[in-house]
Amino acid sequence: MKPVDGEAKIANSKKGSYKVSHKPIIWSLFAAGGTLTALLMPVLVVLVALAVPVGYLPAELFSYARIHELLASPIVKLIVFAVVFLSLWHSAHRMRITVHDFGLRADSFAVFVFYGIAAVASIFLVLAII
Repeated sequence: MKPVDGEAKIANSKKGSYKVSHKPIIWSLFAAGGTLTALLMPVLVVLVALAVPVGYLPAELFSYARIHELLASPIVKLIVFAVVFLSLWHSAHRMRITVHDFGLRADSFAVFVFYGIAAVASIFLVLAII
């Protein structure tokens, strides 16, 4: 029985010769951030920018005291952290790809700048949430 092409490569490869990639981590943050942003941002826009000004919801619903009380809960802090954290990494990856599409082929520079900004912003987010 003749081995399939992929089986021959695996059988003939030396152990440990595959390069480990960080791409699954970056792609998971990108996908999760994009999904959360796509699901939550329209709801927030409808609530804050449309429902309150038009009068469907009372303005007191989004008062400082009420939001401050809501954000005092540890579970709400965790949810806010997850949404902002994942949105940061989603936008960092989106900016990296956009810069590449515009012709800047210095990918290592774009990675350093955009993921660096996302990392620093994530640190500030942790400090703000605590």
